[in-house]
Amino acid sequence: MTDAQRFDVIVIGSGPGGYVGAIRAAQLGLKVACVEKEATLGGTCLNVGCIPSKALLDSSEWFSQARHKFAGHGVVCDNIRLDLPAMLGRKDTVVHGLTQGIAGLFKKNKVTRIAGHARFRDTHTLEVTANDGTQQPVQANAIVIATGSEPIALPSLPFDGERIVSSTEALCFPEVPQHLVVIGGGAIGLELGSVWLRLGAKVTVVELLPRLIPGPTDGQIAAALQRTLTKQGFTFRLGSKVTHGVVGNGEVVLTIEDSKGQQSELQADRVLVAVGRKAYSAGLGAQEIGVAYDERGRIVVNTHFQTSVPGVYAIGDVIAGPMLAHKAEEEGVALAEHLAGKAGHVNYDVIPGIVYTWPEVATVGLSEEAAKAAGITYKAGTFFFLANGRARCMDETDGLVKVIADAKTDRVLGVHIVGPRASDVIAEAVMAMEFGASAEDIARAMHGHPTLPEALREAALNVEKRSRQS
Repeated sequence: MTDAQRFDVIVIGSGPGGYVGAIRAAQLGLKVACVEKEATLGGTCLNVGCIPSKALLDSSEWFSQARHKFAGHGVVCDNIRLDLPAMLGRKDTVVHGLTQGIAGLFKKNKVTRIAGHARFRDTHTLEVTANDGTQQPVQANAIVIATGSEPIALPSLPFDGERIVSSTEALCFPEVPQHLVVIGGGAIGLELGSVWLRLGAKVTVVELLPRLIPGPTDGQIAAALQRTLTKQGFTFRLGSKVTHGVVGNGEVVLTIEDSKGQQSELQADRVLVAVGRKAYSAGLGAQEIGVAYDERGRIVVNTHFQTSVPGVYAIGDVIAGPMLAHKAEEEGVALAEHLAGKAGHVNYDVIPGIVYTWPEVATVGLSEEAAKAAGITYKAGTFFFLANGRARCMDETDGLVKVIADAKTDRVLGVHIVGPRASDVIAEAVMAMEFGASAEDIARAMHGHPTLPEALREAALNVEKRSRQS
């Protein structure tokens, strides 16, 4: 085997965790390669996930604003119409530019890109099969599995790629659905449901649990989001499940069962199944060399991301934890630094979660429900965007900020936001919590006026019931 086929680190997968980890390892002086089986770099997030969905969310929001809100600002637009091919084309342009950007970063940082499907031959050797069938072995001291995740299908409603689809196909419908049924009330379903609702579709969300965005999001925030989305036109069937589906004559007929066991039918021309994602490592051969998996098919790792096999590591969606691009990135960086002899670290207590509906939802740390369940004595302060000057100027007053702090120490335990640009405002809360800030610290920090982050300051003030604006 030639020197060109030997590396210090080989990363399998070029998603956010993989490409960022590869670049960081190269910056630290390691010889790095990244194996990617798809034609473009960036993984699910960049190609068929985070980036294209946000491009469509922004475009569809402009369309919705032009139809429903511009006139209130004195901007009169007559004969507004949708050019769906142009909108989808813009989305593709955004994706293409960013994938090319990663290729440029690889070149700049001297990361070797290897095209093909990787499979373990042994602990330190991969066999990479290119699209034309040719194979090449590559070796490394450390091999990093960063293969990401894939959509979960329902056994009773398998994907057909046309009428019953995953998030991938829902990014490029050739026409606006008349009725889109979204199965799953989490971030992916609500975001893509928002896109097509704004463009003219009727959207019904079927969710097994009695609330939206289950998980770390505070219940008060989830309820506020549901009220706003209902005003926008969403229909919600909560506490319900799909038991059966029949495709025919260009439509899908679903059988829905509610929490009382009562059944009804729902007809749609498109069904988006968005019940979650699962770790993806198909064809990798990792189990054959002894890599251990948990009961959910995720690779088991220790605190340094090492698997049960020395020299083999895993990061991102393929291991336990929230399936978020920024979580994968931080793991990639931490692992690269560890492999270079440095002290890499990820603070899992301050990972922000964001839902890019409008208004947006952003959360970090403990919800009120989680604090109660943990037996923590806490105080909570809230502030509504209705009383925020900038939100009034924007005509975007739906939503609130909630700050949860330890009752004894005043240390911030969690921040939850539903409102305009929540995805940006949450960064201040993440920074504050990273440095162990108290609610008083946020309350005493000067904020520009008028700005949306003032709502976070007022919520922090309200932990001690002393907001000046409500």
